[in-house]
Amino acid sequence: MDESLRQAVAVLAVAMIVAIAARQIKLPYTVGLVIVGACLTLSNADFGPHLTHDLIYDLILPPLLFEAALTISWRELRRDALPIFVLATLGTVVAASAVACGMMWLLGWPVASALVFGALISAIDPVAIIAMFKDNNVHGRVRLLVETESLMNDGAAAVLFVMALAWAQSGGQEQSALETVAALARIVFGGVAVGAACGGAAILVAGRTSEHLIEAALTTVAAFGSFLIAEHLHVSGVLATVTTGLMMGNLGVLGAEDKSYLTIKGREFVVSFWEFAAFMANSVVFLLIGVDVAGAQFQFYAPKVLIGAIAIALLGRALTVYPISLAFLRTRWRITFPEQHILWWGGLRGALGLALALSLPSTLPLRDEILVVTFAIVGFSIVVQGLTMPLLLRRLGFLSK
Repeated sequence: MDESLRQAVAVLAVAMIVAIAARQIKLPYTVGLVIVGACLTLSNADFGPHLTHDLIYDLILPPLLFEAALTISWRELRRDALPIFVLATLGTVVAASAVACGMMWLLGWPVASALVFGALISAIDPVAIIAMFKDNNVHGRVRLLVETESLMNDGAAAVLFVMALAWAQSGGQEQSALETVAALARIVFGGVAVGAACGGAAILVAGRTSEHLIEAALTTVAAFGSFLIAEHLHVSGVLATVTTGLMMGNLGVLGAEDKSYLTIKGREFVVSFWEFAAFMANSVVFLLIGVDVAGAQFQFYAPKVLIGAIAIALLGRALTVYPISLAFLRTRWRITFPEQHILWWGGLRGALGLALALSLPSTLPLRDEILVVTFAIVGFSIVVQGLTMPLLLRRLGFLSK
């Protein structure tokens, strides 16, 4: 217990120092954390903790997903629901398929490994994206498009990953179309149902109290409870927590005062509480990403594998954004070219992709190579794309010069 406490305090202390320094030199906070984490590993410092699937799934994702969904207005989301839905569903399938084909044809990966990797790397991480936009004070439609598409995409990618891994573990045995649709519906609608039930229950209980601390505690139970219950039932925990956040946010935090289940003090406290929770979770996950990326065994793999995988992932994202946006060009949902560029280059990879990669069974062919390549793409995504995003945002007119 003492050692675990020491490690937790050390992680938070380093993260806070980085946060202060990053603000002083105007470096994106998340990028600074990754760089410092990498430096700690390269300096052979005994930092202690490392990323695991359970750490990301049980402690990191629920607060980050819930906080992001909590402040998304249903009214604004409904206005762009169609392109967001298409990007997050069809787009995820297109990206995963493109990456899988690229890994098979260009790098010679077996079908099972390529499909599983394509599914997990198609997850566009809202953790990294939301942190980036907050760092750069980006608002408006472009932020709504990127954030909401990434949230919905995470749910779609997680579902696709489960199905791809099940197919790979079955030895490539084909399922009937009916069985595939039934499995997909159970995972998706099951996750949404669990989220709605948890959110609804928390709202009913919160309406019976005027104590802001209890109101905040209920949102915490709903955020973590929805995720854990959904995962226990083998449905989508990501979709469950996002659904809970959307419900509780629109009916409480963003709702009219006379219709909100939260008190005025409760609304203010809940928003501040979840901003703090997300900040702490961000601090931990990005610092540990840097630690583990620097510790990955890149030296055992040819540079063409790592560079090729990064290029394929970027291409897969481009094949998602530009063709789908073109389909909406002459409609009221038109996505402008500057917005398309932000959707493409802002498609950062992060915690969810790593969590899925870390959960892979040792029996999967090329399991270790998938993990190393995932670390390479996540590292490139956060550092290179994260550092250049402010420049791109400024160049395209989303930031003042």
